[in-house]
Amino acid sequence: MNIVSSMVQENPQMKVAVIDKDDPGGICLTRGCIPSKLLLYPAELVRIIGEAEDLGIDVNMRKIDFKRVMDRMRALIRKDIDMIRRGLSNAEAIDYYPTVAEFISPYTLKVGDETVKSKMIFLCAGSKPIIPPIKGLEEVGFLTSDTVLNMSRLPESIAIVGGGYIAAEYGHFFSAMGSKVTIIGRNPQFLKQEEPEVSALAKRELEKHMAILTNHEVHEAEKTSMGEKKLIAVNRESEGQIVITADEILVAAGRGPNTDILHPERAGIETDKRGWIIVNEYLETSQPNIWAFGDANGRHLFKHAANYESVVVYSNAVLKKRIKADYHAIPHAVFTYPEIGSVGLGEKGAVEKYGEANVLIGMYRYEDTAKGEAMAVKDYFVKVIVEKETQKILGAHIIGPYASVLVQEIVNLMYTPEQSATPITNGMHIHPALNEVVERAFRSLMPPEQYRHLIERHTF
Repeated sequence: MNIVSSMVQENPQMKVAVIDKDDPGGICLTRGCIPSKLLLYPAELVRIIGEAEDLGIDVNMRKIDFKRVMDRMRALIRKDIDMIRRGLSNAEAIDYYPTVAEFISPYTLKVGDETVKSKMIFLCAGSKPIIPPIKGLEEVGFLTSDTVLNMSRLPESIAIVGGGYIAAEYGHFFSAMGSKVTIIGRNPQFLKQEEPEVSALAKRELEKHMAILTNHEVHEAEKTSMGEKKLIAVNRESEGQIVITADEILVAAGRGPNTDILHPERAGIETDKRGWIIVNEYLETSQPNIWAFGDANGRHLFKHAANYESVVVYSNAVLKKRIKADYHAIPHAVFTYPEIGSVGLGEKGAVEKYGEANVLIGMYRYEDTAKGEAMAVKDYFVKVIVEKETQKILGAHIIGPYASVLVQEIVNLMYTPEQSATPITNGMHIHPALNEVVERAFRSLMPPEQYRHLIERHTF
């Protein structure tokens, strides 16, 4: 919505139409980042309280009120949704259409019962959950990351299909609330986007509270005679079958495009084989002056990436100041327990791009800092990757408490002209604070082969 506000404020003569078939605020507010984090913070508290005994604190957690947790989340997001809806409905320069839009020809949209034409169109069509072709799934019934937010009763058990961010976060949430959780992922590596050693440690820690199956593909779903839901999964390597029974099924197999609703092909707008809208380096589609950003172009499905892309589009489309989208340092976090924060290249990508001899890797464990020792954490670490000659930061990967906060110091430097790690090693870090683990990782640089020998000594 920031781009709409900027357009109206700086161009008072401009007439803007906002078309949204869902509640205003986008996926992030209505069924993504914000509601899920409103759920995940209570889950984090449950895990912290559960570890208090290790520090000599005897805590009795008497009850977790699942309905209250869910009701609080819904009340908070409803307040923001209603505020945005009022703003859109009452703004003189904005025509707000809370309905479905689809192209009928170039620069022409069918919006409900009306036809809307424009010489400039921004496509921020979002995405939707991917539902894999599992026999019997529709008949058995399932939840997605969209519909799970409507729950008010905690299931005794839940099976989650998928092994990525959404599966990991909701697995963490439901297990902390008290459900028996089984995650079934089809990839050999849990959280395949993360560094292998980060994924391995995350899996080990999360498996203290749930079952995680990797390299398994769900083929069939059916109901049991007791009314439970049963999934039949096959090991993709051994081809052996396993049966998972649960009260509920959550499908978290990734997200796909909404172009089947929008029909961009009718407007001469090209899409890739999956349906994501193709854009150039300026985020313009194949049709001049039609732009796509956020989930619509399928590049980086993060709200902060969409915010950045909106600035690029505004500059190119409205201000006519041409700038290219730059994705060299797109950070992300996984809000599990432990938390994960990551930015830039992984070890494999850095070595492929720069050559093994030109890459250095630093690693430091939380527990080897005063604050980490005080927190009684074990095995969590910071991994950083730099170019040897210039100290240019290529990537960073953190697993442990406040990882999403700690990684930001590194992200900010990656947006300076030099992208150098020197300000971290030269800068004064508060002692004893957790940020020292980042500083010491950059002070512990070594060749990749030496790092591999070091990490092999840790069994995650």
